[in-house]
Amino acid sequence: MKQVSIIGFGRFGKTLYRLLKDDFAVVLYDRDGISSDGVKFTKQTITTKDLKEVYASDTVFYAVPVSEFEEVISSHRTHFREDQLLIDVLAVKLYPAQIFEKHLKGTQVQAMLTHPMFGPDSSKDGFADLPIIVNQFTADNTNFNFWERYFTDKQLRVVELTPEEHDQMAANSIGLTHFLGRLLEQYKFAATPIDTVGAQKLLEIKEQTCRDTWQLFNDLQHYNPYTEKMRLKLGEAYDVVYNKLLPSQINPDYLTIGIQGGKGSFNEEAVMYWLKRSGITDYKIKYLYTSEKVLAALHAGEIDRGQFAIHNSIGGIVGESVEAMARYNFTIIEEFAIVIAHALMIRDDADYDEVTTVMAHPQVFAQCKRTLPEKYPHLKLISGEGELIDHANVAKHMAAHKLPKNIATMGSKVLADLYNLKIVEDNLQDASENYTSFLLVSR
Repeated sequence: MKQVSIIGFGRFGKTLYRLLKDDFAVVLYDRDGISSDGVKFTKQTITTKDLKEVYASDTVFYAVPVSEFEEVISSHRTHFREDQLLIDVLAVKLYPAQIFEKHLKGTQVQAMLTHPMFGPDSSKDGFADLPIIVNQFTADNTNFNFWERYFTDKQLRVVELTPEEHDQMAANSIGLTHFLGRLLEQYKFAATPIDTVGAQKLLEIKEQTCRDTWQLFNDLQHYNPYTEKMRLKLGEAYDVVYNKLLPSQINPDYLTIGIQGGKGSFNEEAVMYWLKRSGITDYKIKYLYTSEKVLAALHAGEIDRGQFAIHNSIGGIVGESVEAMARYNFTIIEEFAIVIAHALMIRDDADYDEVTTVMAHPQVFAQCKRTLPEKYPHLKLISGEGELIDHANVAKHMAAHKLPKNIATMGSKVLADLYNLKIVEDNLQDASENYTSFLLVSR
């Protein structure tokens, strides 16, 4: 009976041991110690903490995490023997090939690449007809033929692939399956009393993949160079299917447009400018107040088009919009700009002497950062939270007396007529030609 060693005695190390234990004396090594965890050891099994004893075997299997593989090979290399055979069982193949090449160069140590495409769950009833990927790599014909015959005699389905062929296929099989399993876990997918066979199989995928460690999942996704393309392709496929479920236009009789501002806002002025220039007469405007709500509504199919401010010639980038843009996919139909001017306004029943605070969008203050401190140094400048970040919505709340009399706002003087506010002063922007650019977007 020949002797083999297994380095790493986690979930798969135990599975590998079940495969080999009846045919070999097996030396087991794990730097965290050997836990039998229900595994019955044969009389020929040796557990050790001595690497010399491990590398006394002619063949050594590595059942360690992918991310720890190089550190193990590097730290063990002084124990390697000439003509010794090292076999990895990692779920990726290009990476261990590179590590073996790097650390075995100039030696007579042989290496063989394998990936048993099964685990403790799928092999619990035996190994018959389960697939194992093999590649001869630097192993001589004697060693390679021996192990290929051995796996075949154990009724495994032996498939010979190059490392590149393996990783390409694995990314779109095991890599995709584990990714979907983790998605289902994050989704909190659970059994129901009305589950179909399909739903039950999805539950099996979730349970089987998530029994493996997060480290294994992470290694599968990061050490296979083809899994990134798989994830991108999966995301693109999701977008296509998701968008097919949404109507091309919510209401066939008119275009529904969601805008960042409220009634009387510069966003409304901008969208009216765009509609007139585009010759669109049948439309409905939804006042959504924030860029986040515009893009969320667009993504959900609640509006046909979205509009929000992106840049001002004085104030620069609109931070609120940039943050929202980072979270959604959309298509830019057009970017255009309009000239805007800012007026300071108070409630109809308020006196200017009572005003202590101006509540408006951060961009308003950025566009008046020189003028306001010069003319109104005593006023505190704040931006509202949530939908009150929009100064048109602030004006609406002021008119309804939902904000105290000491609060003023700034924006288009249109708001004064719309909400019966009193204008303290107009044209407070730092430059007479003050342009704001807007994006008109679709899904």
